[in-house]
Amino acid sequence: MANSKAALKYIRKTATRTLRNRQVKSRLKTLARKVDQAKESGDSEAFSSASRNYIAELERAAGKGIVHANKVSRHKSRLAAKAMPEVAADAS
Repeated sequence: MANSKAALKYIRKTATRTLRNRQVKSRLKTLARKVDQAKESGDSEAFSSASRNYIAELERAAGKGIVHANKVSRHKSRLAAKAMPEVAADAS
């Protein structure tokens, strides 16, 4: 148990941050699922829209320190690899 008022406040702040971080991570997982569903459905418009939203949320989470910057780069790279067949099909 905390021995000072400052320690009690720190515990409250940690609980608040944990809840917020959990919400952001859950939203990222939801957006990743939406990207996968859009890719499976074959709808290139839905896929590009879902990927833009997902990348924007990833960047925002990295800026706040919720996820590591390398994780964002890895996910963006994999998303670009998934999008390559879509881009090639649209170009021809």
